[in-house]
Amino acid sequence: MSAASTMAVMGASSSWSRALIQISPYTFSAVGIAIAIGVSVLGAAWGIYITGSSLIGAAIKAPRITSKNLISVIFCEAVAIYGVIVAIILQTKLESVPASKIYAAESLRAGYAIFASGIIVGFANLVCGLCVGIIGSSCALSDAQNSTLFVKILVIEIFGSALGLFGVIVGIIMSAQATWPSKTA
Repeated sequence: MSAASTMAVMGASSSWSRALIQISPYTFSAVGIAIAIGVSVLGAAWGIYITGSSLIGAAIKAPRITSKNLISVIFCEAVAIYGVIVAIILQTKLESVPASKIYAAESLRAGYAIFASGIIVGFANLVCGLCVGIIGSSCALSDAQNSTLFVKILVIEIFGSALGLFGVIVGIIMSAQATWPSKTA
Protein backbone atom coordinates (compact mmCIF):
# COMPACT_ATOMS: atom_id res chain seq x y z
CA MET A 1 0.00 0.00 0.00
CA SER A 2 1.49 3.34 -1.00
CA ALA A 3 1.78 6.37 1.27
CA ALA A 4 -0.83 8.25 -0.78
CA SER A 5 -3.41 5.48 -0.41
CA THR A 6 -2.67 5.22 3.33
CA MET A 7 -3.32 8.94 3.72
CA ALA A 8 -6.54 8.60 1.72
CA VAL A 9 -7.76 5.81 4.01
CA MET A 10 -6.86 7.72 7.19
CA GLY A 11 -8.57 10.86 5.98
CA ALA A 12 -11.67 9.09 4.70
CA SER A 13 -14.93 10.63 5.82
CA SER A 14 -16.18 7.25 7.01
CA SER A 15 -13.57 6.83 9.74
CA TRP A 16 -14.79 6.83 13.33
CA SER A 17 -12.26 9.37 14.52
CA ARG A 18 -13.31 11.83 11.85
CA ALA A 19 -16.98 11.25 12.65
CA LEU A 20 -16.42 11.87 16.36
CA ILE A 21 -14.58 15.10 15.66
CA GLN A 22 -17.44 16.31 13.44
CA ILE A 23 -20.02 15.92 16.24
CA SER A 24 -20.54 19.14 18.14
CA PRO A 25 -19.07 19.19 21.65
CA TYR A 26 -22.43 20.55 22.80
CA THR A 27 -24.03 17.31 21.60
CA PHE A 28 -21.56 15.27 23.63
CA SER A 29 -22.24 17.50 26.64
CA ALA A 30 -26.01 17.15 26.30
CA VAL A 31 -25.79 13.37 25.95
CA GLY A 32 -23.50 13.17 29.00
CA ILE A 33 -25.90 15.24 31.09
CA ALA A 34 -28.84 13.12 29.93
CA ILE A 35 -27.00 9.91 30.79
CA ALA A 36 -26.08 11.25 34.24
CA ILE A 37 -29.67 11.95 35.17
CA GLY A 38 -31.41 9.23 33.14
CA VAL A 39 -29.30 6.26 34.13
CA SER A 40 -29.18 7.43 37.76
CA VAL A 41 -32.98 7.52 37.88
CA LEU A 42 -33.06 4.09 36.22
CA GLY A 43 -30.75 2.73 38.95
CA ALA A 44 -32.90 4.28 41.67
CA ALA A 45 -36.10 2.91 40.14
CA TRP A 46 -34.63 -0.55 39.78
CA GLY A 47 -33.39 -0.51 43.38
CA ILE A 48 -36.79 0.69 44.65
CA TYR A 49 -38.49 -2.06 42.66
CA ILE A 50 -36.24 -4.75 44.13
CA THR A 51 -36.51 -3.43 47.69
CA GLY A 52 -40.20 -2.61 47.50
CA SER A 53 -41.31 -5.96 46.19
CA SER A 54 -39.44 -7.80 48.95
CA LEU A 55 -40.63 -5.34 51.57
CA ILE A 56 -44.27 -5.81 50.61
CA GLY A 57 -43.86 -9.58 50.53
CA ALA A 58 -42.06 -9.78 53.86
CA ALA A 59 -44.55 -7.39 55.49
CA ILE A 60 -47.23 -10.04 55.05
CA LYS A 61 -45.42 -12.22 57.59
CA ALA A 62 -44.22 -9.36 59.83
CA PRO A 63 -46.13 -6.07 59.38
CA ARG A 64 -43.80 -4.37 61.91
CA ILE A 65 -41.00 -4.15 59.31
CA THR A 66 -42.86 -1.85 56.91
CA SER A 67 -42.00 1.53 58.40
CA LYS A 68 -38.39 0.99 59.44
CA ASN A 69 -37.43 -0.74 56.20
CA LEU A 70 -38.56 2.26 54.15
CA ILE A 71 -35.07 3.63 54.79
CA SER A 72 -33.89 1.27 52.03
CA VAL A 73 -36.24 3.00 49.60
CA ILE A 74 -34.87 6.37 50.76
CA PHE A 75 -31.30 5.19 50.07
CA CYS A 76 -32.38 4.18 46.55
CA GLU A 77 -34.03 7.55 46.02
CA ALA A 78 -30.78 9.26 47.02
CA VAL A 79 -29.20 7.67 43.96
CA ALA A 80 -31.60 9.58 41.70
CA ILE A 81 -30.84 12.77 43.61
CA TYR A 82 -27.10 12.24 42.99
CA GLY A 83 -27.81 12.15 39.26
CA VAL A 84 -29.90 15.31 39.41
CA ILE A 85 -27.21 17.16 41.37
CA VAL A 86 -24.46 16.17 38.96
CA ALA A 87 -26.63 17.02 35.95
CA ILE A 88 -27.11 20.52 37.37
CA ILE A 89 -23.36 20.85 37.99
CA LEU A 90 -22.59 19.67 34.45
CA GLN A 91 -25.19 22.05 33.02
CA THR A 92 -23.42 24.97 34.68
CA LYS A 93 -20.20 23.92 32.92
CA LEU A 94 -21.70 24.66 29.51
CA GLU A 95 -20.58 27.94 27.96
CA SER A 96 -21.31 29.42 24.57
CA VAL A 97 -18.33 29.91 22.31
CA PRO A 98 -18.05 31.63 18.93
CA ALA A 99 -18.86 29.46 15.94
CA SER A 100 -15.23 29.66 14.86
CA LYS A 101 -14.13 27.92 18.09
CA ILE A 102 -16.76 25.19 18.38
CA TYR A 103 -14.44 22.54 16.95
CA ALA A 104 -11.28 23.83 18.62
CA ALA A 105 -9.36 21.25 20.65
CA GLU A 106 -10.31 22.97 23.89
CA SER A 107 -14.02 22.86 23.03
CA LEU A 108 -13.84 19.20 22.05
CA ARG A 109 -12.02 18.38 25.30
CA ALA A 110 -14.66 20.23 27.33
CA GLY A 111 -17.48 18.39 25.58
CA TYR A 112 -15.79 15.03 26.04
CA ALA A 113 -15.10 15.80 29.74
CA ILE A 114 -18.78 16.54 30.39
CA PHE A 115 -19.76 13.43 28.42
CA ALA A 116 -17.34 11.26 30.42
CA SER A 117 -18.57 12.75 33.69
CA GLY A 118 -22.14 11.93 32.78
CA ILE A 119 -21.31 8.35 31.86
CA ILE A 120 -19.30 7.80 35.04
CA VAL A 121 -21.99 9.22 37.31
CA GLY A 122 -24.87 7.54 35.48
CA PHE A 123 -23.44 4.05 35.49
CA ALA A 124 -21.96 4.31 38.99
CA ASN A 125 -25.43 5.25 40.21
CA LEU A 126 -27.03 2.43 38.20
CA VAL A 127 -24.80 -0.08 39.97
CA CYS A 128 -25.31 1.71 43.29
CA GLY A 129 -29.10 1.57 42.91
CA LEU A 130 -28.96 -2.15 42.18
CA CYS A 131 -26.61 -2.73 45.10
CA VAL A 132 -28.76 -0.80 47.56
CA GLY A 133 -31.90 -2.45 46.20
CA ILE A 134 -30.55 -5.96 46.65
CA ILE A 135 -29.22 -5.21 50.12
CA GLY A 136 -32.52 -3.50 51.05
CA SER A 137 -34.39 -6.55 49.83
CA SER A 138 -32.30 -8.85 51.96
CA CYS A 139 -32.66 -6.44 54.88
CA ALA A 140 -36.45 -6.61 54.69
CA LEU A 141 -36.49 -10.38 54.39
CA SER A 142 -33.97 -10.85 57.20
CA ASP A 143 -35.75 -8.37 59.46
CA ALA A 144 -39.00 -10.28 58.98
CA GLN A 145 -37.24 -13.42 60.25
CA ASN A 146 -35.04 -11.90 62.97
CA SER A 147 -35.38 -8.28 64.06
CA THR A 148 -31.83 -8.14 65.49
CA LEU A 149 -30.38 -8.30 61.96
CA PHE A 150 -31.85 -4.95 60.82
CA VAL A 151 -29.09 -2.66 62.10
CA LYS A 152 -26.33 -5.00 60.95
CA ILE A 153 -27.63 -5.14 57.40
CA LEU A 154 -28.39 -1.41 57.43
CA VAL A 155 -24.68 -0.73 57.99
CA ILE A 156 -23.88 -2.81 54.92
CA GLU A 157 -26.51 -0.88 52.98
CA ILE A 158 -24.88 2.41 53.97
CA PHE A 159 -21.56 1.17 52.59
CA GLY A 160 -23.34 0.09 49.39
CA SER A 161 -24.81 3.55 48.97
CA ALA A 162 -21.31 5.01 49.16
CA LEU A 163 -20.70 3.64 45.66
CA GLY A 164 -22.94 6.35 44.27
CA LEU A 165 -21.04 9.03 46.17
CA PHE A 166 -17.77 7.77 44.73
CA GLY A 167 -19.23 8.11 41.24
CA VAL A 168 -20.39 11.65 42.03
CA ILE A 169 -16.96 12.62 43.31
CA VAL A 170 -15.21 11.23 40.24
CA GLY A 171 -17.77 12.92 37.98
CA ILE A 172 -17.19 16.29 39.64
CA ILE A 173 -13.43 15.89 39.34
CA MET A 174 -13.82 14.97 35.66
CA SER A 175 -16.09 17.94 35.02
CA ALA A 176 -13.36 20.26 36.28
CA GLN A 177 -11.57 19.45 33.00
CA ALA A 178 -14.39 21.12 31.04
CA THR A 179 -12.91 24.50 30.22
CA TRP A 180 -14.25 26.13 27.08
CA PRO A 181 -12.21 28.56 24.98
CA SER A 182 -12.58 32.26 25.69
CA LYS A 183 -15.36 34.08 23.85
CA THR A 184 -13.08 36.60 22.18
CA ALA A 185 -12.47 35.72 18.56
